[in-house]
Amino acid sequence: MKFKRSRAARRGRIEIIPMIDVMFFLLATFMLASLAMQRLDAVRITLPAGRAQALNAHEPLTISVDSHNVVFVNHLRVQADQIEPAVKRLLQPDGNVVIAADDAAGHGVVVQAMLAARRAGAERFLVAVHRE
Repeated sequence: MKFKRSRAARRGRIEIIPMIDVMFFLLATFMLASLAMQRLDAVRITLPAGRAQALNAHEPLTISVDSHNVVFVNHLRVQADQIEPAVKRLLQPDGNVVIAADDAAGHGVVVQAMLAARRAGAERFLVAVHRE
């Protein structure tokens, strides 16, 4: 009687080519994912320098004022009388609003934007600064 040789006796091989393909796929996936995380539609402003803690929660509502006193709510250009409705529509439940004002922005425009956000229900304001 003849017995078949068991498969356990055969030596296994590690194929490296499929492993290389998977590694290149993962590399490309992570590179594309990291590019998608970049904020390419940001408003260009020059922030004042200062020391502040980094935000670690979700993306808060941002009111930006550029050097020409143009107001943006979450990167959307709005007129002075449209700040309050825009903030009401986009405000998160925590009530945090980040104020990102250019160094050359007028003080009055920034204050008027903050007052409109306060009327819309904003509770706390965070001022964006450039880290030193």
